[in-house]
Amino acid sequence: MTGDRFTPIEEYGFVGNLETCALVAPNGSVDWFPFPHVEGPSILAAILDADRGGRFRVTPTAPFEGAQRYVDGTNVLETTFDAADGTATVTDFFPPAGKVDHPKKVLYRKVVCVEGRVELEVEFDPAFDYGRADPAFVSTEKGVRAEGADERTLLEVPTELDVSDGRVTGTLTVEAGDTEWLLLRCTGAEDADTDPEGALADTIRYWRDWVQTCRHEGSGCIFEGPWHDLAARSGLALKLLTHEETGAITAAPTTSLPEDIGGVRNWDYRFNWLRDAGFTVQALSSLGNSEGATEYFEWYMNLCQADDPEKIQPLYGLHGESDVEETELEHLDGYRSSRPVRIGNGAADQTQLDIYGELLLAVDEVLQLGRELDDEEWEAVHDIVEYVRDVWRDPDAGIWEVRGEASQFVYSKVMCWVALDRGIDIATTHGYEAPVEAWRDARETIKEDVLENGYDEDVGAFVQAYDTDALDATGLLIPSVGFLPFDDRRVQNTIDAIEDRLLEGDVLVKRYDGDDGLPGDEGAFVLCSCWLIDALALSGRVEEAIDRFESLTEYVSPLGLLAEEIDADTGAQLGNYPQAFSHVGLVNSTLYLGHVRGYESPGAEPIGIRLGDPVSPEDG
Repeated sequence: MTGDRFTPIEEYGFVGNLETCALVAPNGSVDWFPFPHVEGPSILAAILDADRGGRFRVTPTAPFEGAQRYVDGTNVLETTFDAADGTATVTDFFPPAGKVDHPKKVLYRKVVCVEGRVELEVEFDPAFDYGRADPAFVSTEKGVRAEGADERTLLEVPTELDVSDGRVTGTLTVEAGDTEWLLLRCTGAEDADTDPEGALADTIRYWRDWVQTCRHEGSGCIFEGPWHDLAARSGLALKLLTHEETGAITAAPTTSLPEDIGGVRNWDYRFNWLRDAGFTVQALSSLGNSEGATEYFEWYMNLCQADDPEKIQPLYGLHGESDVEETELEHLDGYRSSRPVRIGNGAADQTQLDIYGELLLAVDEVLQLGRELDDEEWEAVHDIVEYVRDVWRDPDAGIWEVRGEASQFVYSKVMCWVALDRGIDIATTHGYEAPVEAWRDARETIKEDVLENGYDEDVGAFVQAYDTDALDATGLLIPSVGFLPFDDRRVQNTIDAIEDRLLEGDVLVKRYDGDDGLPGDEGAFVLCSCWLIDALALSGRVEEAIDRFESLTEYVSPLGLLAEEIDADTGAQLGNYPQAFSHVGLVNSTLYLGHVRGYESPGAEPIGIRLGDPVSPEDG
């Protein structure tokens, strides 16, 4: 832990059961654990308040060095303590819900003494409902039960425990060859039969079987080479962020980890954003997880069928909840005094016109995988395209959810063009009934409008919004979605301008350089770095793309994980963690680099290859 009592964000390990998750620090402290689902209230949240948040810590009493790794090909985490008198390892995992025959609501912590003798301090400090409910403790034959207003836990530890001042403490000593199990049973699993060794073996087997989807036979694997393991780890992270029951993918499993240390840019990301749809489906399918891609598609398609297009929200709860009201938890200090701590997200009420294009990209991607639309699904798609035809001129909050006045964002206009473009192609290719000529006229009108008002000759680039000279990294996507070819002068000028004004160091790209109405600054956005790599690769500037990608990999945590942003000055990760969109970007960049090096994807041809008219390296 750092001197300010907070572990750097990128040093956390991440485990879960496909319903919820936990973050584990290298000192053996579980500092974040919402329950029963990832978007639920926390039981442990020391990551948001070292004093009031709550933790479950298993740490040597003597000075030690801690290191973490995942068991190969799994989401099972090992934390090894190297102390003066011995070495011990703590293995943390949840059985994945619906995948193995073991209680899913149990956090298993296996302690093994590798050599010597290690004395461990056990501390359990539950803080139910984000620390708003004081727990009541009851000692039982099995351990200590803690009860909140709605949830309860039972801590089983093979040593005597003491309860005082709202904390459960004890000491556990292990010698070479010893194995002990600590179980944190949660509501519904207090009396469930457990087989810890069997649960561990079955959980490892499940994850290794799943990760084989990233290991295609033969030498033509799209992810073959030095980045294969990185792509596979991203796939494992994305799977762990997927809700087993609904197929929805949470943007991140945490809330309020700051984009600006000590600042107010702290948001709750434990929801699914529809804007993630197209490129997430591509990443999942290219990893070989076509089942996950289809389940994700069906989840958001159900949302689109349930509401008229104008009522479709930018984000939803993982069970489809539309009410995600944003509130502030004033009693929590936040990560390194970054306040406020927020739960819920007010962006759900915004108008973001770009989401319709991203939805249509995802529909098109799934159709490329062989999925067909039934009549009700096509009706929903048809209605979305018709709605876009009516509203594309309207201002909106944009992809970055600016909390100020609505603007005429260029990217929103481009994605409205995409909605019409893909709608036309889907209708004509698959024979669905649609007013295709009217859609073609609207598509052409949008393109003319964007080219006239969105490209600034003085700036030499597509700008963020009409009547501004601010740049936005979304300009890098203009060729990828087929709006203009990669060799278009305006596209290449935009890439160069973004490198000039938004690039920090070798690869770190800021989202934009305009005013967003919020105080403070933020880090470079990992996904935007990936967009730059993709644009360079598909522009024929392959060596530049490879160099920048290799620079980006240096910021990936030792566990292969990425937060939302990176501090260009320190290299520290910022924002919620791990971030699905960062890992989607990393997978897709690996995919594009594989394609320009001559490998073939096992799934559909990637969006930027299929739609973007890429330039060959010889031409570039």
